[in-house]
Amino acid sequence: MNGEALLTSLGDRLAGIRGRLTPNSGMEKITWFRAGGPAEILFQPADEEDLAAFLRALPEEVPVLTVGIGSNLLVREGGIPGVVIRLSAKGFGTAEAISETAIRAGAATPDKRVAAVAHEAGIGGFHFYHGIPGSIGGALRMNAGANGVETRERVREVRALDRAGNLHVLSNADMGYAYRFSAAPGDLIFTSAIFDGYAADREEIRVKMDEVQHHRETVQPIREKTGGSTFKNPPNSSAWKEIDKAGCRGLRIGGAEMSTMHCNFMINTGEATGYELETLGETVRKRVAETSGLRLDWEIKRFGNFLPGREVEPFLGAA
Repeated sequence: MNGEALLTSLGDRLAGIRGRLTPNSGMEKITWFRAGGPAEILFQPADEEDLAAFLRALPEEVPVLTVGIGSNLLVREGGIPGVVIRLSAKGFGTAEAISETAIRAGAATPDKRVAAVAHEAGIGGFHFYHGIPGSIGGALRMNAGANGVETRERVREVRALDRAGNLHVLSNADMGYAYRFSAAPGDLIFTSAIFDGYAADREEIRVKMDEVQHHRETVQPIREKTGGSTFKNPPNSSAWKEIDKAGCRGLRIGGAEMSTMHCNFMINTGEATGYELETLGETVRKRVAETSGLRLDWEIKRFGNFLPGREVEPFLGAA
């Protein structure tokens, strides 16, 4: 993998692109796990127009992966081939109230910022974002939720670009939401969205946000190198209960550990590698299946190549 060679091969195709192109960029600087190999090229577009121009110029055979702030991302040690797109805060990270009950937010806006804007404007229904450590793009893609509320309950419409740089505007129905899932085409890069809430008292909103924060601080290892919830909840149960039942609370492989505070949180205790983290996750899946007969599906997204001899075989298929 040589990002400089790929960048050189693109030559004049990228003339006029205003965003930042960085070859061989270490993904460990981006992911909250602080682990993983490099991106062949990291591109941070200046704005939606710049991103569209880049996508139109990029040859179809070059792989593209879009990431957010890296909160639920595990990158394998062999790195990510092609181009990793990370939306810039300047071009995609603003949020504003556009009516008494609606908010427009860029895909790079932290979820917590949207909750703050809603509070400032007296718009209810967004307190749950105060406790989700991600950005709006990821929330749209995975139907992020917490405290009994999901993204799908708030989305009105979503702006997105496809791999060819064409603009799409999707309705809530177009997103095809289900639990931690969106049926929107995987090649779409979300750039912004409009959300609907309802008029609410600011003090009541503040109370709900404080409750969310208190819950996070008391039951989640939020000051650790973690990716948040590791697995989705299986039907009629909770992932942490099944992990605990399987004796995996505190389970360690190298520098990777299932948190003793909240055992559905996987943490890097120091110098854990992507290999150790993913191996730990698959070991937990195996033990839960043996103990409860249940399948745990990853909530954390894993991308990139394995290094030779350090492949991790999925215990129950790719999910």
